[in-house]
Amino acid sequence: MKPLLPYPTFGDTATLEVVSVAVDGRNLPYSQISKTDHVVALHEAERGSWQAATLQLKALLPDQASTDPAWTDIVCLAVLSESATNARTSARLTRQRDGSWQGEIELVRGRHSSRAVLSLAVVAEVGGVAGRAIGESTRPWYVDLKESAPRRQRQIKVVQVDFREGPEEWLRPFKDSTWVVDTVNDDIPTVYLNTAAVEGLIAIYNGSGGSAAEKVLREMAASQTAQDVWTAMFHTSVSHLDEDEDGTPIMPTGWKESVLRMMLPDVLPGRQLTDALHEINDRRTSGDGWPDLQTNIQYAAGKRSQIARKLTTAVRTAASEERTGF
Repeated sequence: MKPLLPYPTFGDTATLEVVSVAVDGRNLPYSQISKTDHVVALHEAERGSWQAATLQLKALLPDQASTDPAWTDIVCLAVLSESATNARTSARLTRQRDGSWQGEIELVRGRHSSRAVLSLAVVAEVGGVAGRAIGESTRPWYVDLKESAPRRQRQIKVVQVDFREGPEEWLRPFKDSTWVVDTVNDDIPTVYLNTAAVEGLIAIYNGSGGSAAEKVLREMAASQTAQDVWTAMFHTSVSHLDEDEDGTPIMPTGWKESVLRMMLPDVLPGRQLTDALHEINDRRTSGDGWPDLQTNIQYAAGKRSQIARKLTTAVRTAASEERTGF
């Protein structure tokens, strides 16, 4: 396994804070900035038309960044990006007397469509080579253009549609499938449930009561769907890994980053995140060892969908009904 970088770094131990936000010169209410969840919600019902948002930033680097002689000419950059529009903006922060780094970055509304990611990149001269990445922020911020409340987690969309005769023509080749997971055409995954696949299944999905058997069936169907969603999201996230000029994999943004951070510890146990990212990219691109990981991926997806626990409940319910004769 190759090391992620062939020189010393301080990893993802820097912190980034959005101090305040101004939209077209008017301060955004603090209720729309969550410092706990690292989310800025830019949508304002009373102001549908705005042009630009200016984010005031403050970053703190670990003490070793200023004491380690291996790093010189340190530069601290705020980076604002959105994969859906391929937009990318960077702003250089200035070191203050108290040791913090401060500055601002502008989000131009016309360059973004939904949700941008704000992160911190720290570069320095290392071994006589300038511009080498030596660290980054612990957690990215999300700047949401469509939400008025700062929520970090976004709901996966679920669409119920007839695959055979519905309006979505691209689903017709999958007319015999119960569901299809789309992780490509939107900024968040979408699950399409086939209303024509299994008679009565959608009614069970949408129901809330019923017998014990119906409740178990609902739980099992939801868990199996969830496992498929997690598996599809993981494969999509891995396939969207980019590399820098040194061949180092770059962590994707948005939900793809969240999926990789949650699943990689189970797919490649015992690895540091950066090393796991490097190895998963190597295995996928070379094919060497990639088939061997499919069981681990299935396990990681099943763990998040809690399919084992719900299967146990289903077995116990079936056994109970068999004993009672119902």
